[in-house]
Amino acid sequence: MKRRKARQGTTLAAGGIVTRRGRRPLIAVVQRRKDKAWVLPKGKLKRHEKALAAARREVVEETGENVRVREFLGATSYWAGGKPKVVQFWRMQSTGGEPRRLMRDIRAVAWLPLKKAVARLSEPIERVFLSEIGRQALKPRHKAAAKKRASRKKARRRTRR
Repeated sequence: MKRRKARQGTTLAAGGIVTRRGRRPLIAVVQRRKDKAWVLPKGKLKRHEKALAAARREVVEETGENVRVREFLGATSYWAGGKPKVVQFWRMQSTGGEPRRLMRDIRAVAWLPLKKAVARLSEPIERVFLSEIGRQALKPRHKAAAKKRASRKKARRRTRR
């Protein structure tokens, strides 16, 4: 299978900062089987594949979660296999439901709070990227959504009394 390449042999990849809502928001990190490294879910683009489609496909394959794609968060670039690699990341939210089977390249998935997710990552560039962009990935999409959650929380407190 051929991979989509940019000029000068740059490898293009895409992935997601995948969050799970709850009392404490969590971020998904995955462990590769080949070297046991903990990384953000991502992968190379297939031929003629758009980066956003590749990001969604890779996240579903590597985390087993169905996701809702949110906004673009940024990109990282580094040398891999003697050539430059550029990885674009989107904020994604788990929609819940029964998780799918993981692809065989992935050994495990861990859902961690931001600080622990950053600490768990094996690659320094991913640790820096997630520490810089992590808070943005955990913020509610819109202020209206945050207000709605706050009012529901307030209503639950009133009914407990």
